[in-house]
Amino acid sequence: MGFLLRWLFAFCLVAATYNPTQYNFTRWALTDGQDRLSITVLAGLVLLVGYIIYLRATLRSIGAFGMILILALVGALLWVAYDFGLLDLQNRNLTVWIGIFALSLVLGIGLSWSIVRRKLSGQADVDDVDE
Repeated sequence: MGFLLRWLFAFCLVAATYNPTQYNFTRWALTDGQDRLSITVLAGLVLLVGYIIYLRATLRSIGAFGMILILALVGALLWVAYDFGLLDLQNRNLTVWIGIFALSLVLGIGLSWSIVRRKLSGQADVDDVDE
């Protein structure tokens, strides 16, 4: 349940930033953002804080190579689905949602990886120990 919740928050973060519907921060900031600049800046900062939390935890737990590896696995899975005719990439909206899903999966795994590794190996990760 913990991973699912972390992934769901990551999905909401990425989808709130940009998605193919009209309900996303990017489109709202470009169209109505100048009229309500204070709210636009506040919403942008809230999204930025979310990205900093997720990216910092992801880079610390799996690193850049791990992020690339997870994206490669998702890409290979999508390639297999496309080869078997289960996926049609001609639909731009579907392709964008798949990208959002892939990015949120990387962030969700990155935020959860230390917990998974601790449960599998029994070893805790210790970072930034003050001496």
